[in-house]
Amino acid sequence: MAVFTDIKNLPRFRNAVLTIGFFDGVHKGHKAILQKVVNHAAKINGESVLLTFEPHPRKLLFPGQPLGLITPLQQKLELIMAAGIKHVVVAPFTREFAGLSASEYIEQFMVGVLHPHSIIIGYDHRFGHDRKGDIELLKQYAPIHNYELIEIPAQLIDEAAVSSTKIRQAIAEGRMEDASHMLGRKYALNGIVMHGNKLGRTIGYPTANLQPIDPDQIVPGIGIYAIRALHNGVLYNGMLSIGFNPTVTDKKELRIEANLFDFYNEIYGDTLEVLFIKKLRDEQKFDSLDALKDQLHKDKEDTMNVLG
Repeated sequence: MAVFTDIKNLPRFRNAVLTIGFFDGVHKGHKAILQKVVNHAAKINGESVLLTFEPHPRKLLFPGQPLGLITPLQQKLELIMAAGIKHVVVAPFTREFAGLSASEYIEQFMVGVLHPHSIIIGYDHRFGHDRKGDIELLKQYAPIHNYELIEIPAQLIDEAAVSSTKIRQAIAEGRMEDASHMLGRKYALNGIVMHGNKLGRTIGYPTANLQPIDPDQIVPGIGIYAIRALHNGVLYNGMLSIGFNPTVTDKKELRIEANLFDFYNEIYGDTLEVLFIKKLRDEQKFDSLDALKDQLHKDKEDTMNVLG
């Protein structure tokens, strides 16, 4: 299993079975597609190869628009490999690359660099400058460059596309159980622990203030969540707040604060991987710190009930 980021120095894959896509989320719909690639590679004694891009094409073509990624690159690569894909090629998406015509994309890149034995692709896949390339063009070039073209059924592609949209919507709305069901796993967000105002420790609930590692990753909707958090290989139960802390400040600065149960270490600068289990409630403004403390006590009880 290997990841390649230098497309000018790729090995010659054996009977490469190629699929292409961004595969954000690597959810259940994506895994069904990846399984077809793995199965076909095994059938022809070949190697499964997935081509993806970094950054997301929208970031180059439409700068300033929020991406709302479900999976940052490293997590995506790990999930793709776990699905059985042998090789992942991460192509830098540059203006030069985006400027390739559809024919140049096929001849100079897909065939000239990747040398596929088979290409497994969706009926709606578009490529090349102005997205003028499609599966019909790939069919025309198949006998010229001697590759087998296998079309992924429309239903499978449509389900995968719909799933990505629905997952993003569920995360944005705080419906973490729905997101988990579609992903086939808990939604994870990695963050660096930053210094905060340290108010939580004064009321018995010290928090780790998190700054997401990937600013393009989608953050769940405002509210209080039951979570599990991974630190240095150890999994902790906890609860997490996403919001503006209206009880203690009028600043409109979104904060992500995790309270880990039975955890007392100083971890500034460390990374936490937060697994979102369930939203407990919306953010509220309380009349006093004592009222906030009482609610946090109830939140902890609710969290323990959720986590078992």
